[in-house]
Amino acid sequence: MKLENLIRIENGEKVKHTFSGAEYASRQGKLRELMARENIDAVLFTSYHNINYYADFLYCSFGRKYGLVVTDKKVVSISANIDGGQPWRRTVGDYNVVYTDWQRDNFFRAVQGEIDNRGRVGVEFDQLPVEVLSKLKAALPSVEFVDISAQTMRMRMIKSAEEIELIKHGANVCDVGGAALAAAVHEGVPEHEVALASTQAMVREIARRFPDSELMDTWTWFQSGINTDGAHNPVTTRKVQKGDILSLNCFSMIAGYYTALERTMFFDHCPDEHLRLWKINVEVHEAGLKLIKPGARCGDIANELNKIYAEYGVLKYRTFGYGHSFGVLSHYYGREAGLELREDIDTVLEPNMVVSMEPMIMLPEGLPGAGGYREHDILVVGEKGATNITGFPYGPDRNIIGG
Repeated sequence: MKLENLIRIENGEKVKHTFSGAEYASRQGKLRELMARENIDAVLFTSYHNINYYADFLYCSFGRKYGLVVTDKKVVSISANIDGGQPWRRTVGDYNVVYTDWQRDNFFRAVQGEIDNRGRVGVEFDQLPVEVLSKLKAALPSVEFVDISAQTMRMRMIKSAEEIELIKHGANVCDVGGAALAAAVHEGVPEHEVALASTQAMVREIARRFPDSELMDTWTWFQSGINTDGAHNPVTTRKVQKGDILSLNCFSMIAGYYTALERTMFFDHCPDEHLRLWKINVEVHEAGLKLIKPGARCGDIANELNKIYAEYGVLKYRTFGYGHSFGVLSHYYGREAGLELREDIDTVLEPNMVVSMEPMIMLPEGLPGAGGYREHDILVVGEKGATNITGFPYGPDRNIIGG
């Protein structure tokens, strides 16, 4: 019995896409302009973020490979048989090629069928393990592979009007999650129960606002006590006690677009030294919000905010950069690393960039005021200033909760 290596599964009807047809045509058109400038004959994307950005298809890897081929004449997604017709229904492009498991390396056979064995092919070196790149070179031995990951990242930094509208919805959804989280906190409640209340509220709000979307990846990190020392610490079963420092972290995911709300809170009361440190971090946060404007250089923003921490003698407790870009990213894929508010980044802010302001300091156990302090707002850079699209309150006046 002969089992096919490559098949087509055009099952059902095409879905309503996240953005308009004109939006995807614009993205693909700008990519083709880049290809023409760089004499690139074809592009093979393998990352979650670029496949989603250009074709509205967010794959589930589960150990398999996925791709998006773009030439001057076609846009084709490559997916695994296990996904059935979902990739075809979602792909904004000409068609979808499905590779089967019946033979090893059928993904590369699919690539061979869609890309000519000649010329220059753009790939993402930051997304290609050595083994995969070696197999691509074996499949297309006459091709010169060139890296386009940094160039496409820069293209994604500038958001369209449709993207900004979606990101605003995401910020609103995070505000809903934040309210649900605060309402769920009481003495003795485990972190995971608080996180569940927040996540459920956000998923339901996304479903209400985007009834045609896939509902995936929205999550909450709620940390208490010592668990607040890391910004990305997972939820545990630790139970909230009076006087605990808390970290609210709500992350709504809409069609692969990440938005976030992060706040310092205290349950029942805030001890004096904790209050002093919290106010310092709020001062830095508010100063940072004023610094985000067109023409500002990322590194300069970081250096200015460092001065405030230094004045209070707590700069050594700062944990990471002061903010980052938003768009197609998640905790397991994608990051526009060229648009982070860090001392080593020279990028200049431009209109239609979207960035966070999120200063954090962490004092380890054994020191007065121990814990992690972080506030987080999202801002859309405009022609003259920036618009804050986060609505949830911050600071000691509003976020000493419960009791």
